[in-house]
Amino acid sequence: MTKNALDLCRPVRTSTHRDYPLARILAAKGTTTVSVCLPARNEESTIGEIVTMLRRELLSTGAIDELVVMDDQSDDATARIAKEAGARVEDSGSVLPEHGLSHGKGSALWKSLYVTEGDLVIWCDSDITEFGSRLVRGILGALICEDHVDFAKGFYERPEREREGGGRVTELVARPLLSLFHPQLALLAQPLSGEYGGRREVLETLPFTGGYGVEIGLLIDYVTRFGIDGLIQVDLDVRHHRNRTLTDLGPQALAIMQAVLRREDPGLVSDMSILMKPDTSPVVMAANDHPPMIDVPGYRNRP
Repeated sequence: MTKNALDLCRPVRTSTHRDYPLARILAAKGTTTVSVCLPARNEESTIGEIVTMLRRELLSTGAIDELVVMDDQSDDATARIAKEAGARVEDSGSVLPEHGLSHGKGSALWKSLYVTEGDLVIWCDSDITEFGSRLVRGILGALICEDHVDFAKGFYERPEREREGGGRVTELVARPLLSLFHPQLALLAQPLSGEYGGRREVLETLPFTGGYGVEIGLLIDYVTRFGIDGLIQVDLDVRHHRNRTLTDLGPQALAIMQAVLRREDPGLVSDMSILMKPDTSPVVMAANDHPPMIDVPGYRNRP
């Protein structure tokens, strides 16, 4: 990074979930509608508690208007448990099948725009234990209560990995790449966090990477198109979740590299990359981007 790049970098606007008690959100919400979407693949052990708490503390109070679980082709009881807990469940594979039937987090998030209606769309991961509604309320509060905010990104402490900052993939892959190409975004505490959201009128204009690269791709595309001023990060306190092995994290790291490098030079990384390791079967990673939802036929006139 050059000295000029350092001079251009400034801390991202930051707030905390404590700034947004429920009463403040309800007073500021007005006619704004809010959709909360939980992408889930084989999360039967955690999805019920998350849905139950969000329904009780946010949906029933009117802070949010829609609670949807995007079931990403689970082969366990995720869909049934989520429905019984009070969420509307959508089968990701049945939404816009002409754009692909394979599973992937980014695809599920992209399709959630098609099946929801809120002026604000907020996403939250489904593998969280000891869940607290602040993980959604903090993002909602920043979008509702702060001026000129289009995109809100969560960050938190991770007790399971307290010495590793934003996480292993963040510190070893995402932050170095952002420091090279998008230094302002490298100043985010956790650019890969799964708790974030934005205004539909903004989100629907952005492409979505189909897999694990969706978070970093959305950040880069948002700032490239709209600048940094409408971005805020929100301290969500503590987040507990399943700790993944290095074997699990390898494909995530490759997908993040694909998303960043393809945005610098579309010809630099092929559509299909292969993660190679000794004594392990190769893992094929597709680097597909879904088009902005606003360009999808039928989106404006969906039921």
